[in-house]
Amino acid sequence: MATETSTSAAAGSGTGNWVESYTGMSTDNIKGLVLALSSSVFIGTSFIVKKKGLRKAGASGVRAGVGGYSYLYEPLWWAGMITMIVGEIANFAAYAFAPAILVTPLGALSVIISAALAHIMLKEKLHIFGMLGCVLCVVGSTTIVLHAPQEREIESVAEVWDLATEPAFLLYATAVLAATFVLIFRCIPKYGQTHIMVYIGVCSLVGSLSVMSVKALGIALKLTFSGMNQLIYPQTWLFTIVVVACILTQMNYLNKALDTFNTAVVSPIYYTMFTSLTILASVIMFKDWDRQNPTQIVTEMCGFVTILSGTFLLHKTKDMVDGLPPTLPIRIHRHTDENGYAGEGIPLRSAAEGIPLRSPRMPRMDKNQKFFM
Repeated sequence: MATETSTSAAAGSGTGNWVESYTGMSTDNIKGLVLALSSSVFIGTSFIVKKKGLRKAGASGVRAGVGGYSYLYEPLWWAGMITMIVGEIANFAAYAFAPAILVTPLGALSVIISAALAHIMLKEKLHIFGMLGCVLCVVGSTTIVLHAPQEREIESVAEVWDLATEPAFLLYATAVLAATFVLIFRCIPKYGQTHIMVYIGVCSLVGSLSVMSVKALGIALKLTFSGMNQLIYPQTWLFTIVVVACILTQMNYLNKALDTFNTAVVSPIYYTMFTSLTILASVIMFKDWDRQNPTQIVTEMCGFVTILSGTFLLHKTKDMVDGLPPTLPIRIHRHTDENGYAGEGIPLRSAAEGIPLRSPRMPRMDKNQKFFM
């Protein structure tokens, strides 16, 4: 009887180990997954709430798109902002429990939630291929979740510092910083206004170091709240300084990219580069793939490519109406807004000069197209 019981227990234990080994869903991974999903829900919802607030504020004041700030007096906009902050906090906490290779790709789900809610609440039509993009993102995210590696056990921030100062990650960090300085001081002055990859390159490179620092700081706070004070270690404060510096740099150059180029082009490219470099940095620093077999690694990469395909498809078709492709240029010209209209400050020519009056909002005919841009 005792033998039978022990055999049954061993079988149960073996099954549990097999499931955990196959899915990588340890307790910490589950916590990180729930936090990452919550973050996507909050952030995706915040876009819709803020947009409704902007519409409501624009109906009674000066629109934000033309320099107005009436939305600051709109409670609905502030509700959306608070929702986004909650989502970012949940995302920050997710990195403390789960590996970056699990948390970062799940950010694509906020795009799906935003698109679905816009279709329902804002009556913004979602193209059939956009729906297919949403399905691909869900399939890819599910694949990564089921095969994500287990989070390694870390008992102090000093242990994270040891991982960050190993030769492999030091080489990666040095290469990232060198590439960032070259882009900022050599490439941006010459090509920043014409090549989209320059600004996005800076954001993505710095972003990969930012996530590693956020994860280290999250682990330190998690251990502190559990009773092991990590605030006494100088490494905790050093990681905090790196987080602040990286986030400020990201915000600065991402705003420059959004101000110069079309958002529909910036978003998918930035997501692709940022996520790819973050996964690479996590694999080097935390050695995520050392605890997995080749089948799991290949499956994760397939899931990641599936998410990228869905994200590109969703962004590519989000402006399509009745089968017509979006006509926005990649670069937003100096006197043109995101809707492709010229600025209001351009004067009309006089009819007395023999030239008919022409509205500054008159669309131009592209010689290679049969419809107006």
